[in-house]
Amino acid sequence: MSVIYSDYSRARIGWFFGLSGWQLAVVALSAMPVFWSIQAGAWISAALFLLLWVTITAVTVTPVRGRSTFGWVAASLSFATGGLAGWTRFRSKATRGQVDSLDDADLPGALGGVQIHDGPPQGASFSRVAIIQNHRTRTWAVTAAVVHPGIGLREIDERQRQGRGLSELLDMASQTELIDEILLLVRTVPEDGAERDQWLARHRRPGSSRGVRQVNDELQQTLTRASVRTESFVTVVIPEGRLGKQAKESGGGLEGRARVIYGVLGEIEAQLRGGMGMTSVKWLTSPELALASRTGFAPGDRAGIIDALGAREHDPAVNADVPWAMAGPSGADPAARHYSHDAWNSVSSTIKLPVKGAAMGALLPVLTPTEPGERRSFMVAYPILSQSAAGRQSATSEWAADIGEELRAKAKVKQNAKARDEAEKVRRLDTKLARGNSLTRPYAVCTVTVPKTARVSEFGRRLDASVRRAGFAPLRLDLAQDLGFAASTVPLGVSLTRKAD
Repeated sequence: MSVIYSDYSRARIGWFFGLSGWQLAVVALSAMPVFWSIQAGAWISAALFLLLWVTITAVTVTPVRGRSTFGWVAASLSFATGGLAGWTRFRSKATRGQVDSLDDADLPGALGGVQIHDGPPQGASFSRVAIIQNHRTRTWAVTAAVVHPGIGLREIDERQRQGRGLSELLDMASQTELIDEILLLVRTVPEDGAERDQWLARHRRPGSSRGVRQVNDELQQTLTRASVRTESFVTVVIPEGRLGKQAKESGGGLEGRARVIYGVLGEIEAQLRGGMGMTSVKWLTSPELALASRTGFAPGDRAGIIDALGAREHDPAVNADVPWAMAGPSGADPAARHYSHDAWNSVSSTIKLPVKGAAMGALLPVLTPTEPGERRSFMVAYPILSQSAAGRQSATSEWAADIGEELRAKAKVKQNAKARDEAEKVRRLDTKLARGNSLTRPYAVCTVTVPKTARVSEFGRRLDASVRRAGFAPLRLDLAQDLGFAASTVPLGVSLTRKAD
């Protein structure tokens, strides 16, 4: 048996036969010319206005691949304008010889407003945690590299316990009144064999047999092509509007904000290790975060960096760090259905939760590469609503469900099972909020990255097939591939939750 989670509902429920307020207003206003023409006896005009009303209603009510027609028109115009003006094209300052400081991040698109600060020393090792400030979204974030043993061989009780651990983590984050989003990011990276090469160099004897050497070399070549590594990150995002108030009491400035953030990180780490069963939680420093960012854009660069780290153990003069001025791609160009960065192409899709519920651990096919050299990454975002906002949304959704039922009853329209289930879930939501639970709007983005020598459209189709095999429905993030890639691959606190100021 598996653990199934299905107690979720839509963020908004239409109260007038499934229509939202703005949709009802557009449909009603567009119908007014029809009645005016009928009142005036202009039947030809009434027929033309009726045809126009049907067209407007279909455009307003019918969604096309997750967006309304108006949304597609606005997104297409914005994408075309940015492409023609050259705003979406990125070329790093290093390629143009314009680098002023190696500590200044030079990243494309949604990551352009990111600035990395070194926090005050903490712990027995006096490590300086990297604090991520995003000037565009006015947020602060901290990222940790985590290790989880997985749930593939876990019993049902253990899976339920870890599921409750995630729920407790979100409740605790809501109670801090600081954190408004937690991002979980996993990358399955093709194995490059860099650590294995160093191990062989250290342990291989000069007088060993040639046959033994050949067997080891062939095993390494075969296993490296068929192996992947898993990298997991947890990012905690705090908005400036909440952090600034408490930072004043701690001295203000960067140090005051760092003190407040450090206090929250202790609570988050305890819950990650305890309730969720993480075996390792390490808050990344600035060089470690720069390495994670660089390998996010260029997975093939990791082998050279690992070799440099190994050489630094014997020669301290070797510089193995990745400067932030070079942590991004040398060039990036977003296309309508994929994202091009350096020598790689990426395709991003979001997933829609099934009505029948999602099994814990069902996302494994999404993270499983289909060919050597292919990288899969997956990000699950948990935007946490404040208690006041959660209460207002619960009351509004319950009112909309009640009004919808009354209108259907007055019109003698039978309510289907799907509408009844959604109404029941909305009514149970108020009870959960009253008991102290938090309200979140989770969503997920998955990305496949392949070299430019491969057909990216084929790997995008395979990613969608993996999502369907996992029991979900994929939705390609057309015209927003750069943002989808940044959110699901680079652990810098960027998500689809908020817009830039």
